[in-house]
Amino acid sequence: QVQLVESGGGLVQPGGSLRLSCAASGSIVSINVMGWYRQAPGKERELVASITRGSTTNYADSVKGRFTISRDNAKNTIYLQMNSLKPEDTAVYYCNGYATYWNQNYWGQGTQVTVSS
Repeated sequence: QVQLVESGGGLVQPGGSLRLSCAASGSIVSINVMGWYRQAPGKERELVASITRGSTTNYADSVKGRFTISRDNAKNTIYLQMNSLKPEDTAVYYCNGYATYWNQNYWGQGTQVTVSS
């Protein structure tokens, strides 16, 4: 089993910044890709950014140039630095870990990000 615990959400004004963290524990050796998804009210969950073991990154077009995903392997933690936040970034953000061999997804509990003046 893998446990993912997010932190760092909150309320921020448009144009502001937040950094989300996701600490992984358990059988993390099986995890090949980690990422951040978000779900706004009435919308489907969508991929925001992902990072592989080799630190290859992928971003949704809507966040390119504003968000940066990174990882600290020593701390088993990934981060999402979010800059130039917009009201449309408001959502619950979920940390995800994917074990390719087992075709298994693991999810954190989610953290609320609200961008509003």
